Amino acid sequence: MIFDIYKRGQGKYTRLCSAFAAATIAGLGCLRLFRKLEAASWSLDNRTTMWIATMVPAGLFVILALLIFWLVNKSSIADFMIAAEGEMKKVSWSSREEITASTLIVIVVVVVMATLLGTTDFGFSLFFDWLI
Repeated sequence: MIFDIYKRGQGKYTRLCSAFAAATIAGLGCLRLFRKLEAASWSLDNRTTMWIATMVPAGLFVILALLIFWLVNKSSIADFMIAAEGEMKKVSWSSREEITASTLIVIVVVVVMATLLGTTDFGFSLFFDWLI
């Protein structure tokens, strides 16, 4: 069947999050389309214009939702997502303290480098202004 869930329970969170992200993008696109269609006038009465502006994005969203559901459950894509979730479970994640220390080091190095580059730029600017 076209709309059966492929390997139910495997890669659940990866598929769910991917489908949610794709549906969010599709929803935002349909909202933008609604606003564009609502602003347009086709020399029709208000009720017909609002019906078109509402039903076209809603129909498009339903079609895109079905497409997303089909893609997330397509065997090759679902197998990839199942494998990706399996690999993410094997990752050795850093502790909170290691991440905090690394982040502070990066911030300090960026500030020091920005200061050095800014000072060098200012020095060259003064030198070339004096030279010219």
